[in-house]
Amino acid sequence: MNEARTAAVQPAPATGAGGAFALPAEVTFAHARAVLERALPALAGEGLAFDLSACMHFDSSLIGVLLELSRRASASGRRCEFVGASPNLRKLCGLYGVESLLFGAPADTRTAP
Repeated sequence: MNEARTAAVQPAPATGAGGAFALPAEVTFAHARAVLERALPALAGEGLAFDLSACMHFDSSLIGVLLELSRRASASGRRCEFVGASPNLRKLCGLYGVESLLFGAPADTRTAP
């Protein structure tokens, strides 16, 4: 794996006042396991917030990572908070039917006329 590709997978350090764990810019099938392994220690922390604002190049593997983080938190009686998701990520989660599971109410809650 080249240096540029490795850097894209490395999560940024915790950011923000809440200390949210920042996921990397790229989360694809090739990197999902490494991203999950780097994010798992954050489940032992006080808050279970994960910052997704840097995630710009992703596939459905990112959803798998988020679901696994959520599942492991739930197994210990806790709940993850995923913040900063792009509209494209929320749309992909909606297509897979997991948007409300990961983010609460869907971003677009308009009712049809």
